[in-house]
Amino acid sequence: MHHENGEPMTLTGFDECERLIWAGRGAAYAASYAKLCAHPVPLLLDAVEAGPGVRLLDVGTGPGTVAAAACSRGATVTAVDAEPSMIELAERAAPTAHVRVAALPELPFADDEFDAVVANFVLNHVGRPQVALAELRRVLKPGGRIALTIWAAPPAPGQALLGRAIQAAGAERPPHLPTGLAAEDDFRRDESGLADLLTAAGLREADCETLRWDHRTSVDEWWSGPASGVAFGGQMVQSQTPEVRAEIRRHFELFASEFADDTGGLTLPHAALVARARR
Repeated sequence: MHHENGEPMTLTGFDECERLIWAGRGAAYAASYAKLCAHPVPLLLDAVEAGPGVRLLDVGTGPGTVAAAACSRGATVTAVDAEPSMIELAERAAPTAHVRVAALPELPFADDEFDAVVANFVLNHVGRPQVALAELRRVLKPGGRIALTIWAAPPAPGQALLGRAIQAAGAERPPHLPTGLAAEDDFRRDESGLADLLTAAGLREADCETLRWDHRTSVDEWWSGPASGVAFGGQMVQSQTPEVRAEIRRHFELFASEFADDTGGLTLPHAALVARARR
């Protein structure tokens, strides 16, 4: 993706923060949030009709969850991620896929190169979502299908758990973490907001639904992500003093008890938006 004068697109401050947040976090993500993010994968692959003979691009593959599932359906898979520690995991998860380091908003592929493009919880990690979508449209052949997920806002109760604990502990946002997108780049994180964003990026037949599910985990597994600095919440936790960190953990355990079952596990309600469109 280049500006009209041929200059490469510069990353926003938000994009640069995201790179730092995820640096070296592949294994910690795989051990904590990856199972949660795997839930919509069959829906995404159904939406783009992934199967034999379909050239599929998985953008922001993370540990390769979507890529591996698409390979098992017989698709010809290319998978990219900005973070090398994720790419190592993806190569193991999807050995028959073509896996490489690359990231939005500028993908190293020709126009019209793919029959299908999938982006599972990726659009919430880019500084300019519409620019990112325009780039996904560029590499998609005319008539090709795209499907993506983002987290819905306001978040479902299970998803708000860590944020509530951070707030209750009085944690302050460190200066290296983004405050959010620039107003002109943001969009409503609901069904019509996401569908409108796809349409504005030049995609057609855009349609969006809300997927709700209960994610089963344990207090220790769920805490392991933020304790290892995974994602925005993890960076918030790690950047606090030991005293504030201990307070976050205390509130985390307190609020987690609202979601506890008889076995000591947690049942956390989540909600995501699943969108599909065609070029």
